[in-house]
Amino acid sequence: MNKNKVRMRNGITYGIVVGCWILVQIMDQTGHMTSLLKGILVPLCMYSILAISLNLTVGILGELSLGHAGFMCVGAFAGAFFTKCMENTFPNLQLRFFLAILIGAAVAGVCGILIGIPVLRLKGDYLAIVTLAFGEIIKNLINVMYIGLDKSGFHFSIKDTMSLGMDETGVVIIKGAQGITGTPKASTFFIAVLLLLLTLFIVLNLINSRTGRAIMSIRDNRIAAESIGINITKYKLMAFSISAALAGVAGVLYAHNLSTLAATPKNFGYNMSIIILVFVVLGGLGNIRGSMIAAVVLTLLPELLRGLNDYRMLIYAIVLIVMMLFNSSPKAIEIRSVFIERIKKKKEAAAKEAA
Repeated sequence: MNKNKVRMRNGITYGIVVGCWILVQIMDQTGHMTSLLKGILVPLCMYSILAISLNLTVGILGELSLGHAGFMCVGAFAGAFFTKCMENTFPNLQLRFFLAILIGAAVAGVCGILIGIPVLRLKGDYLAIVTLAFGEIIKNLINVMYIGLDKSGFHFSIKDTMSLGMDETGVVIIKGAQGITGTPKASTFFIAVLLLLLTLFIVLNLINSRTGRAIMSIRDNRIAAESIGINITKYKLMAFSISAALAGVAGVLYAHNLSTLAATPKNFGYNMSIIILVFVVLGGLGNIRGSMIAAVVLTLLPELLRGLNDYRMLIYAIVLIVMMLFNSSPKAIEIRSVFIERIKKKKEAAAKEAA
């Protein structure tokens, strides 16, 4: 694909995000935005970032990872921990939030490197099982961790808050299964959209670069890629760590959209990793725009159907099946190809007539 077509496709993807932001602003100004919709605007962007970042590992690299919720959890707690610790050092909340995003991404990225070095030697189901185990280990570690801060510094314990041994000025930041409480709600829809655009910029530019082509060659034929001198370990680790870092950014966004952050199975468990994987599969493996749209539709749909309590999950399941057939069925792919070809021919004919 030539550079002009790539730029046009990327421009359309950015345009969809900006157009949605403008539409939301218009709806809000005209009073058509309900409190329910306002409440899920940040999660919509968060899930889109998670879907795009996981597609980098599953769709572009071609490795099945089920530990994305674990990287999200690492980023969320690292960011929230920094925000709470630096409350007096950096009174400006927006500055703290910006630094928290960088720290959350860095910590999640480092975890991605540390996990990726031994894990990426595995393939298929084995890789999926190990990454799933990582997510569960991270969640359980945080649930037994107690961290406090006083004049003498940090105090750690895996028993309870009483065993921290702090003085009267001490503050408990992480309270085991209760997590972190009192995190400022710094996440806004505008910031979430900016982070989504940044994620798209990073991933789309990576895919269309020399590095991205090397990563995709590993996906298509590992032996052929290795035979022409491509460093398999380097490029696999690069894709995996970037994916983990972006999941950490989504985690920070998630942590600062809640007043209480806890490492529960619902938030960071196995089901969360599966939900993100569903977004990627239904949007199309390797299709970044499709992952983003699938994340928005499948997050928005259950909320919009809350009035149909008896049929809500049935409609949701039907939409899942239809999207899967549309994206994966050979016949549907053939029909789409024919349709796109006809459009191209019409455009070429119109261009010739105009000339």
